[in-house]
Amino acid sequence: MINCRCQCHAIRCVPPFSYRLSQRCTRPVCPPRIPIYRRQPPCRSLFRKFFLRGDIPISRYFGPNASKQFIKWHVPAENLDYQRYLPLFFDGLCERTFPYREFARNGARDMIAVAKEKQLLCCLPMLILPAKRALHTKDPDVIIATLRVLQQLVQAGPRIGQCLVPYYRQLLPMLNLFCTVNVNLGDKIDFQGGHRLGDVICETLATLERTGGKDAYLNIKYMVPTYESCVLNK
Repeated sequence: MINCRCQCHAIRCVPPFSYRLSQRCTRPVCPPRIPIYRRQPPCRSLFRKFFLRGDIPISRYFGPNASKQFIKWHVPAENLDYQRYLPLFFDGLCERTFPYREFARNGARDMIAVAKEKQLLCCLPMLILPAKRALHTKDPDVIIATLRVLQQLVQAGPRIGQCLVPYYRQLLPMLNLFCTVNVNLGDKIDFQGGHRLGDVICETLATLERTGGKDAYLNIKYMVPTYESCVLNK
C-alpha cells in the first residue's frame, strides 16, 4: 500500500545539503544565481563634474571633418598637465551618457596621441584605478572602449608596457571573466568583426605581451589561465 502521508501536508522547502532533506515532504531550495555578468548601475564620474564646472578646456567641434574630430581643444593637449587631466579622462571612460562618454574617450585618445613617453610614465599609476573601475562596470561597450585606450597607451612608448606589468592584478581579472564570451557563428558572416568583446580582449592581451617584456607572459598567464602566448607559439 502506498504511503499517502505526504499528500496531506504541504511540501516544505529546506536548505540544500542539510539533515532536514531526509525528512518527509521536503525539497531542497535551489541556490540563488550569482549575477556575475550583470552590468553595474551607471555612476556619476568626476570627469562629468569637472566638465560641467568648466574646468576642462574642451568643447564640441562643429567645423570641417566633424565626423572624425569630436573635440575642440581650447588649449593644445600637449600643453596640459597630464597628471591632472589624463586621470580625469580615464575616470570618464565609465560614462555611458552622451556626450560625456564621447568627450572622455576621444579626449583620452587625443592626449595619448600627442604625449611624450615621460609624461605618460609620470601619470601611469594614477590611471590604474579609473581604468579598473571602467572595466568593473561589466558593460561590453565600456570595456571595449577602455581596452582600446589601454592598447594605445602601451604602444605610445617602449617602456610603458613594461611599467604596466605590476598592475596586471588590478586590470586582468575582469578580462579573465569575459575572455570566453564570444559567439560561434559557424559558416555565417561576422558583421561585427573586431568589435566583439572576446576578440578585443584577446587582441589586448596579445598587445600587452608584446610590449610588456620578458615577464609579461607569466603575469598574464597567472591572471588569465586560458591565454596562449602569441610570441612563444609563433
